[in-house]
Amino acid sequence: MKIAEVMTRGVDLTDPDATLQEAAMTMAEDDVGFLPVGENDRVVGMITDRDIAVRAVAAGRDPKTTRVREVMTDRVLYCFEDEEIEMAAESMSRDHVRRLPIVNRRKRLVGVVSLGDIAVKHNHAEAGRALFGVCHAAV
Repeated sequence: MKIAEVMTRGVDLTDPDATLQEAAMTMAEDDVGFLPVGENDRVVGMITDRDIAVRAVAAGRDPKTTRVREVMTDRVLYCFEDEEIEMAAESMSRDHVRRLPIVNRRKRLVGVVSLGDIAVKHNHAEAGRALFGVCHAAV
């Protein structure tokens, strides 16, 4: 099964110059804890609700003035939409992440896949193996 068959489409991007408050508001509106960060039609990073809480708020930074680029993860991990789901699960396990941006072959964002997407729409065992790899990093 291809990643495109289980991924979530219509994902909002945030701008690296958006404030953390703006990014958090988008997360709240979309009921997500992760946003890809895009600039000039490319994904340049990722920001999570945990990034906002731990890297910014806990450090005393003002969410109204701190920019996404100041706390985002700029290492962009992704998979292609036409790859097999197992590729995404292996990547998530290896890189210890729970969500991955999904791009087309022109490297344009087309969706996001999560461990939940894999578990619910594909294979519980595959998601379990990926989750083991993600959690094993924390031990």
